[in-house]
Amino acid sequence: MSRPSVPGPAGSVRRRVLVVEDDPVINDAVTRRLVAEGYDVAQAWDGPGAVAAATDGLADVVVLDVMLPGFDGLEVCRRVQATRPVPVLMLTARDDEADILAGLAVGADDYLTKPFRMKELVARVGALLRRVERAVVLAALPAGVLTVGDLVVETGPRRVRVGAAEVHLTPTEFDLLVCLASEPGHVLTRERLLSQVWDWPDASGTRTVDSHVKALRAKVGAGRVRTVHGVGYALEAR
Repeated sequence: MSRPSVPGPAGSVRRRVLVVEDDPVINDAVTRRLVAEGYDVAQAWDGPGAVAAATDGLADVVVLDVMLPGFDGLEVCRRVQATRPVPVLMLTARDDEADILAGLAVGADDYLTKPFRMKELVARVGALLRRVERAVVLAALPAGVLTVGDLVVETGPRRVRVGAAEVHLTPTEFDLLVCLASEPGHVLTRERLLSQVWDWPDASGTRTVDSHVKALRAKVGAGRVRTVHGVGYALEAR
């Protein structure tokens, strides 16, 4: 079950991470490492328990295994995001594009393929939390509008339209689109996108960028995002 927030150094509030993993060895190992890094950690081992813990404990970020008893991690992510948007790092045993895109489609922000390094997991959890903090700051700034052809991005209300139709994007997809739309026609490298959108300046995560671009294309139109092989992506007017 979840635990109440715990004061951190100098009275600051420790961030709460919910670890959802049915393998007790992996769950406990991840939990111990995150606690050692200064996080308040709650644990869950199945789908129903994960949804209850995420709702009751108001987790700041969820580390979520895909394969779970009760119902799977995709359904957990779908239910949690419907209640309150929260960053989700998916753990998958399969490096299969269809599985990864399915996770992104229900609102996951990032993924790691098992086996993974604890150092990388900790870094990605930290990056997700920094993105949330950055989004709060940006939301307080004057609203702006980015227009690329018939694609309109309103940064304040985080609204996207293609022509007259509104397009619903996940928080990560929106941030990725804003980054591309800020320099239309210019090729942005995968490394730059990874650094600016995910706050994760490590080239080992470039497949994350590729997966999110594919998910974004499915919503705004495949022809809008041009691939420059070996380099990155550019947003084009249509």
